Amino acid sequence: MSQKDFAAAKALDHSAIPVIDIAPALDGSNLADVAAQINTAAGNTGFFYISGHGISQNLMDQAFDVAQEFFAQPLAIKQSVAIDQTQRGWMATGMSKLQGAKTHDLKEVFFWGRDVADDDPQLAARRPLVAQNQWPEDDFPRLRADLTPYYSAVCGIAGTVLSAIAVSLNQPADFFAPYYHNPLARGQLVYYPPSSAADENEERFGVAPHTDFGVLTFLFQDINGGLQVRTKSGEWVEAPPLPGTLVCNIGDLLQRWSNDRFASTLHRVINRSGRARYSIPIFFDPNTDTVIDPRDLGVSEAESLYEPVRAGEHIAGRNANSFAQFQKA
Repeated sequence: MSQKDFAAAKALDHSAIPVIDIAPALDGSNLADVAAQINTAAGNTGFFYISGHGISQNLMDQAFDVAQEFFAQPLAIKQSVAIDQTQRGWMATGMSKLQGAKTHDLKEVFFWGRDVADDDPQLAARRPLVAQNQWPEDDFPRLRADLTPYYSAVCGIAGTVLSAIAVSLNQPADFFAPYYHNPLARGQLVYYPPSSAADENEERFGVAPHTDFGVLTFLFQDINGGLQVRTKSGEWVEAPPLPGTLVCNIGDLLQRWSNDRFASTLHRVINRSGRARYSIPIFFDPNTDTVIDPRDLGVSEAESLYEPVRAGEHIAGRNANSFAQFQKA
C-alpha cells in the first residue's frame, strides 16, 4: 500500500453527513422536524453536524485556547495529573491502541468528566467510570476554569438532542431524562501532532478506525481537518470542520438501545495538515448503572437483538482493551 492510498477518503458527502439546525428543538418551535432529520441521519451513517446550537464562538475559542496551552505545558506539569485507571487526567502518546489497530494512536489526551463530590455513593461503591477529576490546580488553574463553561453548555444542548432522538423513536421527549441523573458525561482534550512519513509507513492514525463506546458524542474540531467517516457503502469520506457547527455521532450503546435502528459508525483521524490538530469531544452517556435494553424503546423481547447491559460496565470494558493504563505488566 502506498502512502497515497493509506487513509484515502473522498470529499464530504452531505447526503451521508448532513447539517441539522437544532434551533427549532432548543426553542421548542419544531422539535418534531429536528427529530425527523436526526432519525434519517442516525439511521444512515450515524453522523451529522449540528448548527443553531447557541454556544457562542467566544466560549468555543476559550476551550480551544486553554487546550492548546495545556498541551504546551512542561512535561512535569502534565505528568502531575497522569492518567490512571479512573480514566481521568493526562495520557501520553503511545498509551492508546484501539482494538484491531496495527499500532498506537498518534495523540495526547486529557480526560475529565462530571465533578463528583467526596461523599458521592457511587464513588464510594467504585461504580465504573464514576471518578473525581484530576485538575492541575496549582500549576495551571485556568484549565478547569476555562473548560467548565464549554462543558456545561454542551451538556445543556445534548439534553435537547436526546429529546429529539426520543421523539424520533416514537417515545416521549423526556424518555432519556431519568437515565441522565448524574450522567457519565465525559470530556477529552485531544492533541494530534502532524503525521509523518514514518507514521504512515507504520499505518499509524491519529486515532485508528473505531466506533464510539457510549450513547452520543459531540465533537468540536479545529480548522485543520482529518476526521474521516465510513459510509454504509464502505467508502471513507472526509468530515471537515464547518464553521459554527459541532459534529454529532451515534455510539455503540445507542445503536444497541435502538435495536440497530441507529448506526454506530467507524471513523478515524489522520492529521496531514502539517500543523498541530486539536479537538474536544464530549461523550454524553447516561448514569453508570443505566441498563441499556432495546425493550425499553418499544422493541418486543422476540425482536430484541441484544441482551441488557449496564452503561458503565460496557464502556469500562472497552476502555480496558484500548488503553495502556489498564493493561497488566
